[in-house]
Amino acid sequence: MLRVMTWNIRTGGRDGDGTDRRDRIVSVVTAQRPDVLALQELRDMDAMLGGLAGRLGMTPYLARSCFGQPVAVLVRPPLRVLRAGRVRRPFHHAAARVQVATGAGPLTVFSTHLNPYSGGRRRMEADWLAAALRRTGGALALLAGDLNTLEPTADHTARLAGLATPYRRRHLRRDGRTVDTRAVARLLDAGLVDLWPRSGGDEPGGLTVPTRHGGAEFAGMRLDYLLATPALAGRVRAVRVVRDGDADSASDHYPVLAEVDLTAG
Repeated sequence: MLRVMTWNIRTGGRDGDGTDRRDRIVSVVTAQRPDVLALQELRDMDAMLGGLAGRLGMTPYLARSCFGQPVAVLVRPPLRVLRAGRVRRPFHHAAARVQVATGAGPLTVFSTHLNPYSGGRRRMEADWLAAALRRTGGALALLAGDLNTLEPTADHTARLAGLATPYRRRHLRRDGRTVDTRAVARLLDAGLVDLWPRSGGDEPGGLTVPTRHGGAEFAGMRLDYLLATPALAGRVRAVRVVRDGDADSASDHYPVLAEVDLTAG
């Protein structure tokens, strides 16, 4: 069984006041032991990512950012990496792409972090990712990351009403009233499957922010996603938001973990 996890670790695991959360991050990842780990918000971490990956026993593949923070995909042996790189578009943050060998054929995993401020830019970035997924030409592919977008199928009126105006605007269309769910909707329209319904009713509703670490810009939201091609979705056996251990204080996001019926190839 292959374990895949996505996690926004918030500013590289270090806060502006000097608090270092990296030991807690290592503790959470070690406890869950993912085979593939998609990380976002690696501020000031591109030079130190190797050290973190070494502690985890994983190999990192970094995508640097034009305007924001790097992202990465980390792979645990014995998975064999066939190719790695980044999606060459001007994302606000970045998108890393790694393909690994499995017994059922190549699996391509994308780690990304969409624009936090503009719904229009998030929609454009989603279109770039959908095109990149089509170009893989493979049946097994997974898009993992912080999409900064509310899910299209839920009513978000109440939770957005409690946010301060600058943060609420991030999730609204230009009319100031309509909730902007276009980025995730575009990815679903492109044929990807939201894996969260495979969770079996994990409480509380799959929300990934905020944690006890904080997050004034959040109001009990699901912003972190695992989206798969139909062939891969059919192999998913479990999905959950990791809230135990140090996950409550290691970041302002909780990790999302999926177990997939695949073996190293």
